[in-house]
Amino acid sequence: MNMRQQAVNCGAKIFTKTVDKVGFSKSPYRLFIGDKVIESETVIIATGATAKRLGVPGEETYWQKGMSACAVCDGGLPVFRNKQLVVVGGGDSAVEEAVFLTKFASNVIMLVRRDALRASKVMQERALNHDKIEIMWHTELKEVRGNEHVMTEAVITNSQTGEEIVLEAGGLFYAIGHVPNTAFLEGQVTLDETGYIVVSEKGTTKTNVPGVFACGDVQDKTYRQAITAAGSGCMAAMEVEHYGG
Repeated sequence: MNMRQQAVNCGAKIFTKTVDKVGFSKSPYRLFIGDKVIESETVIIATGATAKRLGVPGEETYWQKGMSACAVCDGGLPVFRNKQLVVVGGGDSAVEEAVFLTKFASNVIMLVRRDALRASKVMQERALNHDKIEIMWHTELKEVRGNEHVMTEAVITNSQTGEEIVLEAGGLFYAIGHVPNTAFLEGQVTLDETGYIVVSEKGTTKTNVPGVFACGDVQDKTYRQAITAAGSGCMAAMEVEHYGG
């Protein structure tokens, strides 16, 4: 709220609305909000990306009460210290999160649906050789349980045997990917194969549409951190300021 107020103090007008679609075929560009249309010579797209979830029972109850999709953001919190923690996923991000969590956890259990990690060879070696990481193969998360305050258990099943196990868990982190919030753009700017906006010049926030810029997680699938998103937001603002002049 302090940052929002600072923006208002500096002259920003903030409208909390949902943009249904955009019109970038010609300038001024159009943003459609219900039956209202806003026109602008420049647009910054900063809609971010949403972490994928599994939608298991207990997820809504314990989200941000022991469950997260960003170990780097939340893993160092006191609530996770010296606890057995669980990471769901088998790619590079999952290994990175698991290794990071070993700094704080008593141990980390990775739940992997297949019989192998999808991560790169070097990342696989880090997980397989780490004395605080255990990998459970052919394993799927089925439910999250806890008390009135935080999650305390993860219910898992083995896809080959059907065996159900209840794990003690002081925290659980999803590392199964993100979905960029670009559906409303309807392909009017260039997207990559996974839906992230492609910047047309390296080191800028320019899209393929002149006057339309993209910053933060909607165009960054590598770092996805608040500080890098804020930095690219500053870049986009500066590029808008100098656009056409």
